[in-house]
Amino acid sequence: MMRTLVDIPEEDVRTLDELGRRRRLSRSKLIRDAVREYLERNFARGEAEAFGLWGDREVDGLDYQRRVRAEW
Repeated sequence: MMRTLVDIPEEDVRTLDELGRRRRLSRSKLIRDAVREYLERNFARGEAEAFGLWGDREVDGLDYQRRVRAEW
């Protein structure tokens, strides 16, 4: 694990401390969890955008391609 220094506004520090009291977690744990969640949401997104773009759509990709090309 690496230690690092970051500047966090006082208001955010107070909010972190309050959340830590409510959840019985340290400020460090809350920040580590937040960084991990941010990275999971944003880093993996690039792969999802590149592969399987049509996976969650109801339109068949090949049919769509044929329709679009027919317009030319």
